[in-house]
Amino acid sequence: MATEGAATTSRAGRSQRLRYMALGIGLVLMGLCVLLALISPYFLTQQNLTNVLLQSSINTIVAVGMTFVILTAGIDLGVGSVVALSGVVLGGAMKADVPIPGALAVGLGVGALTGFINGVLITKGGVPPFIATLGMMSVARGLALVYTKGQSLYVFPATFLEFFGTGSLGPVPMPALIAAATVAAAYFLLGHTRFGRYAFAIGGNLEAARLSGIRVDAVLIGVYVLAGVTYALGGAVLVGRLNSAQPIAGMGYELDAIAAAVIGGTSLSGGRGSVGGTVIGALIMGVVRNGLNLMNVSSYVQQVVIGSVIVLAVLVDRVQKAHRD
Repeated sequence: MATEGAATTSRAGRSQRLRYMALGIGLVLMGLCVLLALISPYFLTQQNLTNVLLQSSINTIVAVGMTFVILTAGIDLGVGSVVALSGVVLGGAMKADVPIPGALAVGLGVGALTGFINGVLITKGGVPPFIATLGMMSVARGLALVYTKGQSLYVFPATFLEFFGTGSLGPVPMPALIAAATVAAAYFLLGHTRFGRYAFAIGGNLEAARLSGIRVDAVLIGVYVLAGVTYALGGAVLVGRLNSAQPIAGMGYELDAIAAAVIGGTSLSGGRGSVGGTVIGALIMGVVRNGLNLMNVSSYVQQVVIGSVIVLAVLVDRVQKAHRD
């Protein structure tokens, strides 16, 4: 009874800290919006806010998967390459007249397979997540180039393009709705299932989780499979938005996904974070990029700013961890 009481108190304390953290990050997002509204009268227009949602949608989807990975104290550097590989396989299936649901299943299956391979390499092979996913980054990108012979694929069914790219429900674009559905599913999975609790436990203390009877290897493989599926879903949305499947697509998505998760309060040390925080982190990234575009800041300088934001977020995480320790 004492152990259950301590666990309940610990979960309550963690939930309260996450709420305070989400509130703080939300205030940062609001402050950015107010600042950009003062700088540019165009920022708060419906068209621009729609652009922010569109630009943030894919990053939100893939960052949700990355959040699960980082919660287990892992990392995934293959995001962009898996987005590209699953996208071209999905596109190739549609070009071969496979019905849209079947083609989508193939694309998501490719993402799940890459995650399964990562998970097996990490858990059964003892390969560090950094190395395993770095290898997947190269392999997946190479396979995408081999599959397409370096060429982009075009001309897909209008129904697919409307659902994943150009359509909208009222003023809200479909990619944003797909991102919202992904977030809702991830929120339920992380906060209301045993799988989510195990992911937190593994990130908090791997050996303690193993000794408590958690099937650590199975959960970790499941986490990487789940992440691969979100990357593939992001690839489908990217194909819909671009009306093309490009083997060089998704460059740098891994950094954006890691940044969104870390800015949103997910600790690189594992065991702490939330899907809601990641959503706010992705929106902060989108708002910062949008604001830099509105101020006509060159893409080169934007890379410097975004990189600085990532480093700052990691530094804050390190300081918080040192304070907790």
